[in-house]
Amino acid sequence: MTTQISTLGELLSTAGTQWRVYDIGRRITKIDKQQFAQIEATQTPYPYPLGSHALIAIQFWDNQATVDPYVWFLKFPLDEQSKLIVASRDHFASMVLEALGTELTGEHADGKLDNNPYVFTPNANKLAAFNALLKKELNRPASQYYEYSELYFAGKLPSNAWQSLAIQGLADFAYRLEHGQNNINLQTIWPSLPLEVKQPLSAMLEHVEIDTAFSEQLQRAINTSIEQQQLDTLICNLRAISGSKAQGLVAQSIDTLLGCEYRHEADLLLTLAGRCWEVFIDRERLFKFLDCAANNHQIDGLFASIFADLVAIPQLRPHVLSILRADNRSDNLSRAIGRLFS
Repeated sequence: MTTQISTLGELLSTAGTQWRVYDIGRRITKIDKQQFAQIEATQTPYPYPLGSHALIAIQFWDNQATVDPYVWFLKFPLDEQSKLIVASRDHFASMVLEALGTELTGEHADGKLDNNPYVFTPNANKLAAFNALLKKELNRPASQYYEYSELYFAGKLPSNAWQSLAIQGLADFAYRLEHGQNNINLQTIWPSLPLEVKQPLSAMLEHVEIDTAFSEQLQRAINTSIEQQQLDTLICNLRAISGSKAQGLVAQSIDTLLGCEYRHEADLLLTLAGRCWEVFIDRERLFKFLDCAANNHQIDGLFASIFADLVAIPQLRPHVLSILRADNRSDNLSRAIGRLFS
C-alpha cells in the first residue's frame, strides 16, 4: 500500500474520505484541491508561508459521517523558494499509514497521531476561528457561546457583560455577521467596545471578508485612532479591516499609516507584514513600508525578520528582491539591507 501512495491527497482519497485543505498560518484561507496537488508536486510554491513553514489544516470525513469531521493541523518545512520539502510530507504519510493504515476515521484513529512531529496545535484564537468556519461551512449550529455574544453585540446585556464573553462565541459571531442584524449591530457598537473585547474580536475578523460599509467605518476609525494617539485601538481596527472584500480601502488605510507618526512602531509594522501582505504587491508601497521598518530602532533584527517574512511570499518575492538592486533607496534602507548581508 505504501508504494502506491505518494501524496496526502492520494492518501485521503484512497481512504475513501471527503476532504478540504486550509492555510492556517496567516489568514485562514481555503486552498483548492488542484492548487494543493500542485503544491504537493512542488510545481508551485506554497502561497502563504510563515516562518519557512506551511501551516495547514486538513478537514476530512467519511461519507457516512454523522459526527464532526476530523482535522489534522500540520506543519511542514519549506525550502528557500517556499516549495514543500517533500521528504517531510512523505515521512508524515508513512507514519500515518503505519499507525492507521488507510482507515483514517473511526474510533481506532483517535489519539494515534498525538506524538507525530508534523502535528501542531494552533493558538486559541486560530482554533476558535477555524472551528467557527467549519461549523458555518457544514451548516452546523454555532457553539453554545454564540447566543450570548449575539445578545451582547445587540446591546441587550449590561455593559459589564463583556467579561463573560467566550473566545469561541466571538469567533462564531465574526463568522455569522450576515445572520439577522449582526452586521448592523456590530457597526453600531464598535466605537464603544472596550479594548478587552476589540482585541480578541479583531483577531477573528481578520479571517473574515467584511463588507464595504463596515470597512469604510473601520477606515474612519483608523484615522480617529491616529488623531487620538491610541495605538492599541489602531491595531485592532487594522486587523479587523485586513481581510476585507474592499482591498482598495485597506490599501488607502495603509498608505495613511505609512505616513503617520506610528509608522516606525514595531507592533504596527508586524501587523502590516503579517495581515496585510497583499497590498505590498505595489512596489512603491512596499518600498515605503520597508523604509519604515528600517527606521525602527526599538527592536534589534526587526527589519531582517520582516524582510525574511515578505521575501518568502511567492507573490511578493520578485518585488522584495528588486529592492536589493534599486538605486533610489534611502540611506537608512540601504544600511538595513547592507546589514542583512554582513
